[in-house]
Amino acid sequence: MKKAIVTGITGQDGGYLAKLLLSKNYKVYGLMKRYTAPNWENLDFLGIKDQIEFINGDLTDIGSLMPHVRNIQPDEFYNLGAQSFVGESWNQAHLTTEVNAIGVLNCLTAIKEFSPTTRFYQASTSEMFGNSNSQGIQTEETPFVPRSPYGVAKLYAHHITQNYRESYGMFACSGILFNHESPIRGIEFVTRKITDGVAQIVAGKKTELILGNLDAKRDWGFAGDFVEAMWLMLQQDQPEDYIISTGYQHTVRDVLDIAFKRAGVSDWSLYVRSDQQYMRPAELNALLGSSNKAKHQLGWISKMSFKELIETMTDEDLKRHAL
Repeated sequence: MKKAIVTGITGQDGGYLAKLLLSKNYKVYGLMKRYTAPNWENLDFLGIKDQIEFINGDLTDIGSLMPHVRNIQPDEFYNLGAQSFVGESWNQAHLTTEVNAIGVLNCLTAIKEFSPTTRFYQASTSEMFGNSNSQGIQTEETPFVPRSPYGVAKLYAHHITQNYRESYGMFACSGILFNHESPIRGIEFVTRKITDGVAQIVAGKKTELILGNLDAKRDWGFAGDFVEAMWLMLQQDQPEDYIISTGYQHTVRDVLDIAFKRAGVSDWSLYVRSDQQYMRPAELNALLGSSNKAKHQLGWISKMSFKELIETMTDEDLKRHAL
């Protein structure tokens, strides 16, 4: 039985990845901070909480990581833990850097010292591209020009992962994932903010939905599809970095169209307004990724369509607020 450590285990990607690994008969160790009252909502939704062994640790404390790596000797280590809300990274730039950048260095160092054959996956992000080639499509060769403290920290993590791979021969790779969503996406992210807001409006719990830039363009896919690519990267003969995306671009307005129609509301403009307070200090206008390399080398494709994704998220939030 293979063993895997997953950081960020209670988050969206951690939950979907753990579910996938469990289906493949892995022993899954979920790293999490010691909380008085942990939030098990995502793992309960996926029905897997009782199948995971939880270990206490903190990405910013290398001393808490080393014993787990030494004792478990994991076959695979997936680093999905992060301060993951881009907008908040301006308010918490130091914390974002400590977790998203130095935390990755800590993971790599622990593996190098105590379990050098462990295969390491780093969750990189399309936010590293910024507005580079914003009118076209981003590939693995597109220059990185991050537009947020989040993107800057993630770029350090991406480069240090490459550096450890090249310097020490470690099997360490990064998935440059474009936006990926699900019914357990954090409520602060725009897609889930919309589907939850629609459900609350229909349930009579609120009367309006306040958003930022309605014209922002993103390449949105389903998290359950994307975690399969993470696993596939660690099954290859050689470690490489891959873009994971759908290859289709939509606006925030498109999300609104689908979500409100799914809930039976024809004109979302009656309920939605844009407010400057939700605009980024440095806007990232458009992201669109080419996952041709992943398709040809990993055999991976995105399965769930954008429309099906938003409808599924809306359906789940309608159920939640109907209770």
